[in-house]
Amino acid sequence: MARMKFLCDAERCIECNGCVTACKQEHEIPWGVNRRRVVTINDGVVGAEKSISVACMHCSDAPCMAVCPVDCFYRTDEGVVLHDKDLCIGCGYCFYACPFGAPQFPQAGAFGLRGKMDKCTFCAGGPEKDLSKEEWQKYGSNRLAQGKLPACAEMCSTKALLGGDGDVIADIYRQRVFKRGKGSEVWGWGTAYGKPDQKAAPAGTKS
Repeated sequence: MARMKFLCDAERCIECNGCVTACKQEHEIPWGVNRRRVVTINDGVVGAEKSISVACMHCSDAPCMAVCPVDCFYRTDEGVVLHDKDLCIGCGYCFYACPFGAPQFPQAGAFGLRGKMDKCTFCAGGPEKDLSKEEWQKYGSNRLAQGKLPACAEMCSTKALLGGDGDVIADIYRQRVFKRGKGSEVWGWGTAYGKPDQKAAPAGTKS
């Protein structure tokens, strides 16, 4: 059984926000909720700017599932983390637990009046019958049931955002790394923070 995963290639992302737009259009997501967003670090710094598309990563050990007091989160056979809005009480614990900020309140207002949580579904719908009207109204389009990949990944013009079988995605990214000739250090510790073994010279000394 395939394990569905997302991967965003920071070397290819151009911050066009096509994935964000595709997601909102596919599911008719209301204003104020972004199931997917593009995060840019070192914005405007030539040669150091990197962008990455972020949404629910459908973790194997999802913290949102661990903290939910009513157990509304569940994992499908394909590894997609979904939630049951009929069980959700809108407490927001999942929002604080998720390192990616994936679960969101659907509307502004005083705490307790913000409604059920909303999050990326990997275009896999929800607990209702596949492709039913009830599923569409609560969770949006179920593209996986139609044999399609998530809209955000299909819309990505540079193929920076990959979504699908985790093993297939890993192979695609591995081939890209080999072709770039950078080894394992494509975008990691050394690029972001410098080499771990490099120590700052003491004050007053010359390098």
